[in-house]
Amino acid sequence: MSKENTFYITTPIYYPSDKLHIGHTYCTVATDSFARYKRLRGYDVMFLTGTDEHGQKIEEKAKEAGVTPQQFVDNIVEGEGGILDLWKLMNISNDRFIRTTDDYHVKSIQRIFRRMYDAGDIYKGKYSGMYCTPCESFWTESQLVDGKCPDCGRPVKYAEEEAYFFKLSKYAQPVKELLLTGEFLQPMSRVNEMIKNFIDPGLEDLCVSRTSFSWGIPVDFDPGHVVYVWVDALSNYITALGFDNDKYDDFDHYWPAVHIVGKEIVRFHSIIWPAMLMSMGLPMPKKVYGHGWLLIDGGKMSKSKGNVADPYLLAERYGVDALRFFLMRTFPFGSDGNFSNELLISCINADLANDLGNLVSRTTAMVNKYFRGTLPTEQEADEEKDAELIQMATSLSEKYAKEMDAFQPQNAIGEIFKVLSRANKYIDENAPWLLIKDETKKARLARVLYNLVETIRICSGLLVPFMPETAAEIAKRVGAEGINWEDLTKFGVLPADVTTHTGDALFPRIDMDKELAALEEISAAQKAEKAAASGANADFKPVLPNVKVDDFYKNDLRVVEILACEKVEGSDKLLKFTLNDGSGTPRQILSGMQPFYPDPSVLVGKKVVAILNLPGRKMAGQASNGMLLSAESGDLVKLCLVPDEIPAGAVIS
Repeated sequence: MSKENTFYITTPIYYPSDKLHIGHTYCTVATDSFARYKRLRGYDVMFLTGTDEHGQKIEEKAKEAGVTPQQFVDNIVEGEGGILDLWKLMNISNDRFIRTTDDYHVKSIQRIFRRMYDAGDIYKGKYSGMYCTPCESFWTESQLVDGKCPDCGRPVKYAEEEAYFFKLSKYAQPVKELLLTGEFLQPMSRVNEMIKNFIDPGLEDLCVSRTSFSWGIPVDFDPGHVVYVWVDALSNYITALGFDNDKYDDFDHYWPAVHIVGKEIVRFHSIIWPAMLMSMGLPMPKKVYGHGWLLIDGGKMSKSKGNVADPYLLAERYGVDALRFFLMRTFPFGSDGNFSNELLISCINADLANDLGNLVSRTTAMVNKYFRGTLPTEQEADEEKDAELIQMATSLSEKYAKEMDAFQPQNAIGEIFKVLSRANKYIDENAPWLLIKDETKKARLARVLYNLVETIRICSGLLVPFMPETAAEIAKRVGAEGINWEDLTKFGVLPADVTTHTGDALFPRIDMDKELAALEEISAAQKAEKAAASGANADFKPVLPNVKVDDFYKNDLRVVEILACEKVEGSDKLLKFTLNDGSGTPRQILSGMQPFYPDPSVLVGKKVVAILNLPGRKMAGQASNGMLLSAESGDLVKLCLVPDEIPAGAVIS
């Protein structure tokens, strides 16, 4: 095949610090759906996923677990119920799986690091600043939000060490020009965010090696250093194609790629990665698409939220295809979505049990009942009654392709279900149960059923990227031999005397109340098991060093009432709080709580705790005078609320 007919698509490589959740599954299923769509269109597809296995966080977790870092990641990646098992369960059709501990990748990274060093883009220096271990990221004081990591909201710590730096600042202008093309990074809201928040304020050179831990790829010409995470991780997209190694030899054939990533790592893929490629003189990726988060209870999904959002549990209860469909049907790709079990069950009942499953069952049952499973060739069309359904079914593939090419799977599925809805209406309009009573109308009845079978064939074929097993089963039931794109653009492909087959309900309806109660019981049992495993009487370990009481009393902690709260334009982290601090003059504080309160209006009228005697500073171009106190557990972060009867301005002591 020519290079023009190739399509290379990647997920991020996931960090195996713990087992993956439904948010990771969302990204991987989406990428799989795009890969399957391109294969359906006849493209030579390369689909890559994998794991990012080095770094300080892995080293520390392995030490806590009493195993080597390699053993730790091997268990999460290859162990029972691990990442490879999850992707097998979810029917992910990746062509390759890369681990950054793979020998060929290690060799490539050493050569890539040397390439950029020889190009004069990597130099040795000394790093001192704030470091977030979970994100493996360094930050300046000005980049912190409420003194915490601007990406995850966790505490940071001061770090100082010798390091190599990549001249990221050198590439600020060409990267900005790349972003401004409007094609490289999507959705466009991400472009504005990258330029406004990172490039225009001035790109700083990037720390690309570490000496304070050893779990990483050694810099071969300076063994005291290990290659820092983003050079190691981002380069997987080319090392997996054989760049600077002998494992594969199809870099020139497949590169450049389409990268599907979560919005929290858009910065690395749309600024750092292009700059690295520019340094090496390599072509830019075709596209970086930054999708939104799945939220639970108003906060970003995390590995510590519990198993009601566990893909293993959901797939076991509802079926893999139902879960895949729900993820692609429900949430606008590119925006955040609020995950709930109610939403999942409603989607299965409304779309899969009613609109799709019921249509397939009714149609094949009528062919079986009225014509013993095989339609007669004598059929009578009625242009007035048939035209709209046939036109919608015939034009469906074009509308669908437009949405899939724009990376909008929810809209592509929406187009399919418009046709399915019309087909269900078509049954009621033509009333086959009445036509069968009149011998002179059997030919008309046969044509009605043929139109339905053909419509189902086209719709089910276009569902292949999302529900591969179900689509194949439906095709079998309506007598279709295989599924190919050309046939999906035409109406009338099946022979007039097609034979159909009945079967069990594809998606039985779920009793909402009973199912939610069952899920609640499962969740409670799992939480109890987790609590027992962690040990309720485990020794308390402070996260910060002890301080003197006098130091504590230097903080002016007051109760404040939230008068107004709104998102800060151009930021997906900050909320702007207007507060009554008891002084009679409203106080403004900016806080990185937006990911945890997607609807900030719910906070208005609440009373919280603030530190008021901190120096004022600018955040996103706006003044912030103080800091709000919050409580953190894993990835769950909430403001510390105060009872209503405590007045604004009351001192916390």
